[in-house]
Amino acid sequence: MSALLEIRDLNVTAAHDGPTVVQGVSYTVNRNEILCVVGESGSGKSVTAHAIMGLLPADQLRVTRGQILYGGRDLVGLSATDWLGLRGRCFGMVFQEPMTALNPIMRVGRQVDEVLERHTNLSAGARRQRVLELFEQVLLPDPQGMYDAFPFQLSGGQRQRVVIAMALALEPDVLIADEPTTALDVTTQAQILDLIKDIQRRMGIGVIFITHDFGVVADIAHRIVVMRKGEVVEAGAADDILNRPQHPYTRQLIAAVPHKPEGKDAAAPAPPLMTVANLCKTFATGGRRVEALRDISLEIRQGETLGLVGESGSGKSTLGRTLIGLISPDSGSVRMAGRELVGMAPRDFRPYRRQIQMVFQDPYASLNPRHRVIEAVAQGPIAFGESRKTALRKARELLELVGLGGDAGERYPHQFSGGQRQRVGIARALALKPRLLVADEAVSALDVSIQAQVLDLLKTVSGQFGLSVLFITHDLRVAAQICDRIAVMRQGQLVELDRAATIFYHPQHEYTRRLIDSVPGKAWNKPELAALSDPSTRSKQYA
Repeated sequence: MSALLEIRDLNVTAAHDGPTVVQGVSYTVNRNEILCVVGESGSGKSVTAHAIMGLLPADQLRVTRGQILYGGRDLVGLSATDWLGLRGRCFGMVFQEPMTALNPIMRVGRQVDEVLERHTNLSAGARRQRVLELFEQVLLPDPQGMYDAFPFQLSGGQRQRVVIAMALALEPDVLIADEPTTALDVTTQAQILDLIKDIQRRMGIGVIFITHDFGVVADIAHRIVVMRKGEVVEAGAADDILNRPQHPYTRQLIAAVPHKPEGKDAAAPAPPLMTVANLCKTFATGGRRVEALRDISLEIRQGETLGLVGESGSGKSTLGRTLIGLISPDSGSVRMAGRELVGMAPRDFRPYRRQIQMVFQDPYASLNPRHRVIEAVAQGPIAFGESRKTALRKARELLELVGLGGDAGERYPHQFSGGQRQRVGIARALALKPRLLVADEAVSALDVSIQAQVLDLLKTVSGQFGLSVLFITHDLRVAAQICDRIAVMRQGQLVELDRAATIFYHPQHEYTRRLIDSVPGKAWNKPELAALSDPSTRSKQYA
């Protein structure tokens, strides 16, 4: 293969003599291949990609050593003017969150047109035709209609396709995709992965695909580079890395991938803690009515973990918020311990507030950035009449229980990683000694190894506290790891409900089968890996 891009001994250092965040990184991107760069948050994979694109913030990061060679030309130190001729034409980039890459007040067709207007001599009519062709290439429905749409009018997958069209507008040699599918439903993720593979084959370009999920890697990679703490720890052909990994850190990442779960052993049905019957909810938005819940009936049993699975817009989060009293249904019943909760006066519902607690998808958004985390954990018990001294003592014990240590309470939310903040959210929910814990996409934004730790934590605390858990997710792999039963929702309806292993291996509904077929890495027979040999790379339990 002919090399398109070579990174040689690259060092990136924080400004003002700060720490080195990328050290001695070397890898090659060849024409007509997909190179996957894998690692957890903070491994340096995105910093390296931004260095390749000349997008490092000059006041924060700088390349202090090494070369980035494109066509024999070293890109390190190029001026902003020189970069104008390279970005778009030679390098295209697809970012993780398309809403941050798109102007929210500009129609998406015009945003792609702007790239062509700046870099080509095409007429306005020819540019519009080219944009429509690009929209067709990335499989956007109704390209004419999409041209005039604003970003907020598109789904997450459609927005990501627009960003891909923008990156491909000038037919670059190298496409850098930085976690482009992390926040997407598994079905949408599968479509985007198929699209990137198809584009790479048709155009013969080199793709740098950045991810933390080896399941995704198994579906698309030709070669793999594994990064940890700013360094490359292993690199090679996809088959070698996926099936015969050598470095303990690579083995740890692969071991953490949820894959072909065994499911929990069948147990005698427990009595119901909460019974939902004929629940309906319709929202009026943008002049149209959306049926978010359509005649939903189910039970959440005492001590069980019930998975609620479906794509975005299926109604699963609406159901979760209805059960904890944040949304009032139009009709139907929610009963807990024999009491009807729907229509209950706020004063009467107050005792149930502490019995039903929620862990949100984004723990940073649900924590006050100005409050120490011990205050966040103790806040609920204090509001329900517990003395401040007792509440703070119990908060420290809970932070210890979730693996953060009691002294972590003196820190603020921004001083924790995403996985650690999620542990704070779990500790806060447990502080009120609830009977039901609603976890709404609580692990979807986490690295796979951190995700595995948080899932283990949820299993531990649910058993220790005798909790019932409603576990909301779009990923059947994850749900099947910890759930006793799984309920599948689609467009506001409950389409299937059964034991987790039965749902995963013997789905009855066509939609459930489609979700399972979209699981990344489904065809990969993940190797059974021996215990890690290097304790320095092994994550402490709950650390």
